[in-house]
Amino acid sequence: MPTTLRAGDDRRDANAAAVLRTVLDHGPIARSRVAELTGLSASAVSRQTVDLVRLGLLSERPELAGGGTGTVGRPQLPLAVDTDQLAVAGLHIGVPYTTFALLDLRGRVLRRKEVSNRGRTGLAVLKPLLARLPRLIDALAGGRTVVGLGAVSGGSVDPERGLVLRHGPLDWQDLPLRALLREATGLPVRVDNHARALTQAEILFGHPAARRSMVQLFVGHVVDAALAVAGTVHLGPPSTTGDLGHLPVTGTVTDPDAQSEARCHCGRLGCLSVAASDTTLFEAAAAAGVTAEPDRAQLIAAVKRGDPGADRLVRNRARIIGRALALLADVVNPDLLVLTETFSFLDPRYLDVVRAEFALRSHLRRDADLLIAQRRGPDVLAVAAGTPVLGELYAGPVRALAHHH
Repeated sequence: MPTTLRAGDDRRDANAAAVLRTVLDHGPIARSRVAELTGLSASAVSRQTVDLVRLGLLSERPELAGGGTGTVGRPQLPLAVDTDQLAVAGLHIGVPYTTFALLDLRGRVLRRKEVSNRGRTGLAVLKPLLARLPRLIDALAGGRTVVGLGAVSGGSVDPERGLVLRHGPLDWQDLPLRALLREATGLPVRVDNHARALTQAEILFGHPAARRSMVQLFVGHVVDAALAVAGTVHLGPPSTTGDLGHLPVTGTVTDPDAQSEARCHCGRLGCLSVAASDTTLFEAAAAAGVTAEPDRAQLIAAVKRGDPGADRLVRNRARIIGRALALLADVVNPDLLVLTETFSFLDPRYLDVVRAEFALRSHLRRDADLLIAQRRGPDVLAVAAGTPVLGELYAGPVRALAHHH
């Protein structure tokens, strides 16, 4: 039977969200402690707990209950986020490949599969995915109930209307991504920009400072950024965070002191998206003979074996990124900067280069320790993909799962 939401259910959902989020942050945890932390009455916490256990979001953990002869009445069973019953599916649609994943309610990757896009653009990228998705979800669910599908990409995405407004490298414009995926899978679908999704994931599951204020910079084939304040990811009109790819920077991956001569699709020189993108880096590596072709895996291999040409290109890009982050930090002055970029995660020395350039260029002279690399490694895009659904679930659990019960 579907759960019907009535007047007053908004408050009920807000209370349920408060309980769920508290257990996420502090669990396993006793109900009495949940009441202290949320400010809700013991009876309100008990009511919400009954709902959340029934929905498969929380579980009671009797094996963790402290007993004892001195206890009066029934011992309280600690509550934990239930990571066994439900899952969310996620799709990150990148330029070279698409990542499909299943996540548990703590944002941990249960299954991950990467599929090459084979150079396709436009609707041709989606057609094979739409055909495979239902079977893929069934095959990988492993007996769990999949409660929704998140889909993220670079570019300008309108989550309210479910549209990718513009994604240059994939040649998408006003693409009705949510409608296409919902029709293919029958699941509730949430779409978003991948930098905003990564920011939401950091707020839910990451560094505590992220809940105060943070900036996320994503550097891949697309360069994107997102901003959050007081735990809310900024969504500007019309549903775009801003286009950081056109931030003017000096330097190229071949010469960090030169001005870029590569022209951006916007018509200008020196845009961050041209100076620092994976496309630029991989093409430079191939042109310099560091790799046989523009390819991520080949450049990673060259870096790992200590190739000086590979090291120089990656260091140069790290300096360009550090300059961009210094500009961002000076404008926004956030509590936390998170960089999602392959090489700064791969080897801490490259994050050190980013931090050194950041410290050199920032007029506010902020401590470079506020700048961290994302910590989920190869799972990062998979986590981003499922986060639009997880974010909605933690914000309004009863409403989010109404159609399942």
